[in-house]
Amino acid sequence: MASNLNSRIVRAMIALTLLAFAVVYFGLLAYFFFIYEWLYPEFTDDDFLRTGDVVTLGLLLGIGISTASLFGWMLARRIVDPLKSVAAAARKVAQGDFSARASLSRGNFGEARDLVDDFNQMAQRLQRAEAELKYSNSAVAHELRTPLTILRGRLQGLLDGAFAPSPEMYGRLINHVEDLSAIVEELRTLALSNAGQLDLQYSRFDLAMEAEAALTSLEDHFGTAGMTITRQLSSAVISADRSRLRQAFVAVLENCCRYAPQSTVHVETGVAEHYVFFRCSDTGPGLLEESRKRAFERFWRADDSRGRSGGGSGLGLSIVKAIAQAHGGDALIFPSENPGLAIEIRLPRRVLPAV
Repeated sequence: MASNLNSRIVRAMIALTLLAFAVVYFGLLAYFFFIYEWLYPEFTDDDFLRTGDVVTLGLLLGIGISTASLFGWMLARRIVDPLKSVAAAARKVAQGDFSARASLSRGNFGEARDLVDDFNQMAQRLQRAEAELKYSNSAVAHELRTPLTILRGRLQGLLDGAFAPSPEMYGRLINHVEDLSAIVEELRTLALSNAGQLDLQYSRFDLAMEAEAALTSLEDHFGTAGMTITRQLSSAVISADRSRLRQAFVAVLENCCRYAPQSTVHVETGVAEHYVFFRCSDTGPGLLEESRKRAFERFWRADDSRGRSGGGSGLGLSIVKAIAQAHGGDALIFPSENPGLAIEIRLPRRVLPAV
């Protein structure tokens, strides 16, 4: 296709030049041999002068054709080269090589630069999505393996008589089953969000009241973690899914319990110019900039050595972002004013009908 486009551009340039040649050449011939004599019947000159004029005109137009052909070929290369590069990279991506990138030579037009940049950004996102998918698959297997192994061991022990049945034993087994159910539900929520099928039940409520309810439900966790809670809960009425947002608030606060124990946590709600927000700031160790960029990735933990018992499933903040985006908002993470970290959920201030 690229070579065909190249030849078409060259042929079009030559055709235009030939058309110009035909119009000018035959027009001048008609003028000199017919119209000129009719206008000036008394004027005479020799045939050699007339022939020389015609030959000179033909030479000039021949040079014009060659020049047009050269510029047409150069223009065709400038148009076709980026298309060839994008096509070659697209073939590699189609074959599974998501590291392929299109290149751009100097002097290309702006549209070609935009095309190459957009394609490379798309390929980069595909490569990142492929890497996240591979990591997620291995992480899911890792997260499920531990409770399943424990369950299998305990049940095998009960079957063999190595463990005596007791309410405590059954309670621990139920806890492991609940852990598995929690992971499966979190994965289901993320899958529905990615597919744009996360079911939201809208109702009108005050964000400050839901934040207070989330704080109340986690009072025991805060006491165990030795945390001090401060509040600045301004009214922020919104139409959204109450249970989903409370789930997101709880996930943010539980994240503080795990990674910022013995710290002071400040929770705010309020209304900004175009959105309402829930903000949770702590005075814990915080994160480096590179880690903040990855904080919402699935199964990512600030310390890879942390197991599920110390670092949770690694899905909490991913679900927070998914819920915020399902509402048309977003979740952000940035350094706190004090040493520590701030996580903010922003939701649009549009008025939605309550269901």
